[in-house]
Amino acid sequence: MKIFITSVFVDDQAKALKFYTEVLGFVKKTDITAGEYRWLTVVSPEGPADVELLLEPNANPAAKTFQQAIHEAGIPATMFKVEDIRKEHERLKGLGVTFVSPPTRTGPSVSAIFDDTCGNLISMVQLRG
Repeated sequence: MKIFITSVFVDDQAKALKFYTEVLGFVKKTDITAGEYRWLTVVSPEGPADVELLLEPNANPAAKTFQQAIHEAGIPATMFKVEDIRKEHERLKGLGVTFVSPPTRTGPSVSAIFDDTCGNLISMVQLRG
């Protein structure tokens, strides 16, 4: 069994696509109209092309409640791995990304948390930092 698609709820798919591609550097893989919304996935240009992140609309009240609750509690919706967290932190800050936690040593790794502008906190981590 392998991870194929995982998702983050977003409050605006177009805004999310712009942030995840133009700011974070992911690449759009699938964009299919699905009624009022889209089946919209991105992939990492540095990772396997068969592991996709679904930018899923938070239109379902349960999804919206969950998204808001974990954001307010300071819990990241997901985690991305980077090779050089300090370099990536500076790059993202230069692009206007808001960090709620700067790079901080957490055991054998270094992590930072930022706001994706779409209702989520995202953690990025450098292993063996």
